[in-house]
Amino acid sequence: MNEDRLRFDLADLAEEVTPVDLRDRALRTSRRIGIQRTVTTSVAALVMIAAATGTALAIRPNGQANLPAPATSVTSSAPPVEVTPTPQPSATASASTSHSSPPAKPAVLGGTRYYLEFTDSEARIHVVRSGRHETNVLPLDKSGCAANTMTISPDGKRLAWVKDGAADGMNGTLVTSRIDGSRQRTVATGITCLGPRPLVWQGGDLLMAQTGNRSVLMDMVAGKPHNGDPGQETDRCWSADGKWLAAFDAEFGKHWVTGKGVVRQYTYTPPKDEAALHDGWQPRSVSIDGRYVAVGWVGTDPSRQDGSFAVVDVTASKVVDLPGAGKVRGILFTLDGKVIVQRENTLTVLDGDFRQLGSVAEPASVRGQRLLAYVP
Repeated sequence: MNEDRLRFDLADLAEEVTPVDLRDRALRTSRRIGIQRTVTTSVAALVMIAAATGTALAIRPNGQANLPAPATSVTSSAPPVEVTPTPQPSATASASTSHSSPPAKPAVLGGTRYYLEFTDSEARIHVVRSGRHETNVLPLDKSGCAANTMTISPDGKRLAWVKDGAADGMNGTLVTSRIDGSRQRTVATGITCLGPRPLVWQGGDLLMAQTGNRSVLMDMVAGKPHNGDPGQETDRCWSADGKWLAAFDAEFGKHWVTGKGVVRQYTYTPPKDEAALHDGWQPRSVSIDGRYVAVGWVGTDPSRQDGSFAVVDVTASKVVDLPGAGKVRGILFTLDGKVIVQRENTLTVLDGDFRQLGSVAEPASVRGQRLLAYVP
């Protein structure tokens, strides 16, 4: 009786229970656990990235995260993402919104200019550079030798002049100093102080002078004559670097330029109407390639002459046409290959092929003064 009752109860219970596929349930459970692990791992990785980049993540209750916008400088190993190119602004928009300035042009004359001025009692050396102006004043003796001989080296490092002229005013003592007149010292005695250019520089250290009836090349650093034959040509003039010499051979009546193993003979005929007023002409400046010379007049009296008025191409014996307007007062070939043409109150700056680079207005304090040197 009891056994039959038990069998009937078990049969009824079996009919009330819904059959379940344990295999399907096990698979679903396994997938759910895997998804949870993946989400957990992803969230942990995002938290680590946020910590490295200083960005906070807000984790939602449902397990999702608000991801920050990617920084432009971050480098990652994620798969490449296609980026839509940013449209280029129109030319009109660029013109109306751009505030950038064009690159500044280098100064036409960015170096230092040295002018020389004389009064009755002093010499004034004007040093002009990039809008700055410095004046060095040196007292003059009454012999007149200093005013006729004071000169500035092409590198702008030193002055040289003849002072304490003899009673006849024809010769004196050769001295040198810094541009400001300091560290003055004697180099030689019995140096002639007459003539249109009694002292001529060969580069920055050597100086040609006249003593008696001969030439002597002085080493202004060592303070003594330079070794070697100075030669006896007249009207000598060197390029600013001292490598090319323009001179006149009085014995043969020839003008020539020589340097670096090259000899160039040339001729020049000055304007006749002007030539009648002077005692000839001579070279005053030589280009650093030895191809051009600037020429100036020699006065009818034995006084200095610093100006020049024309340029001659010595390879063709032709006058070069100089750009610009106005009477030319001086022409200077520079160490950096430029050509400075001094006119009334203005400097016209040319390149080595005589193309105009620009012009510079001279300060009022140096207008009309001698431009003796330019150092880039």
